[in-house]
Amino acid sequence: MAVVSLKQVLDRARDDHYGVAAVNIFNDLTLENVLAGAVEARSPIIIQTSVKTVRTVGAPVLFGMWESMTRGIEVPVTLHLDHCPDRAVITECLRMGWNSVLFDASQLPVEENLRQTIEVVAEARQYGAHVEGEIEAITGVEDGHGSDAEASRQSLEISLDFIRRTGVDVFAPSIGNAHGVYKSAPVLDFDRVSDIVAAEPIAIALHGGSGMTDEQFRDLIARGCTKVNISTNLKMLYLTSSLKNLRQAEAANKWDPPTVFAAVAADVRALTVELASTFGSAGKAG
Repeated sequence: MAVVSLKQVLDRARDDHYGVAAVNIFNDLTLENVLAGAVEARSPIIIQTSVKTVRTVGAPVLFGMWESMTRGIEVPVTLHLDHCPDRAVITECLRMGWNSVLFDASQLPVEENLRQTIEVVAEARQYGAHVEGEIEAITGVEDGHGSDAEASRQSLEISLDFIRRTGVDVFAPSIGNAHGVYKSAPVLDFDRVSDIVAAEPIAIALHGGSGMTDEQFRDLIARGCTKVNISTNLKMLYLTSSLKNLRQAEAANKWDPPTVFAAVAADVRALTVELASTFGSAGKAG
C-alpha cells in the first residue's frame, strides 16, 4: 500500500469500474482526516493541493506533512498538484516529490497548450510522475484560478489529438461541470465522456464534483470518470462545522480549541467515508 503513483490508482479504478475521490486539502487537519477517512473506508485516495495552498503553506512544509502522515499508511494514496498554470510551481512540486500534476494551460491557444504540455510530461517522467491535462477551462473560480465565464469546448477530434500527442495520463474535459457552488442543477454532457474513452482509453478527471447528485456521479464513473475532484464540499464542511462548534463553545463559555478541532476532524473523516461509498472505492484498498 502506502504512497503509489496516480496511474496505479486510476488504472485499478478503471479496471474495476469505480471512482476515486481527489480531495483538495488546505491544512494539516484536512490532510490528516481525509487520510483517516480513506483508511476507515479501506479506500484509495488522491490528495490534491491547489497552487494557493502550496504558496500559502509552502511546498516543503506541505510535503513534510504528507510524508509524516502517510508513513505506514494501509491504503493506496497519491499526492497531486491541482490546476497549475505556473511552470515554476510545477517544477518545485515535482522536485519535492508530488506524484502528479495538472498543468492547466487551458487559457492558451490549443497549439501552445499542447507544446508546453509535452514539455511538462517530459519533465514529470524524469521524476516518475504523471500528468493531467486539459484544453478547456472548467467554468468557475477555485482558489483564485479560473473564470465564471461559460467554458467553451473543443471538438472530439481536437481533444483526442491533444491526448495522443502530449502523452498525458489523465484528461479533464469540460462537460457542463463547474467549480464552486452550482447556481442551478448542472446539465452534463455524459456522452462526451463515453466518446473520448471509446476512442482513447484514458483516465478521465471529473472536475466540479461538489454539488453533483449521486446518480450523476455513478453515471459518469460508469462511463470512465475514475478521478473525481472534490474541493468546495470540503471547504464548506470545514467552515460550517467550525462555525457550529464555535457557537457551541460560545454558548457554553468553554474556549477549548482542541475540542473544536476534534469535532471538525470527525466531520472531515465522515465526508471522506461517504465519498468512498458513493464513488464505489470503499473496500478497494486491498
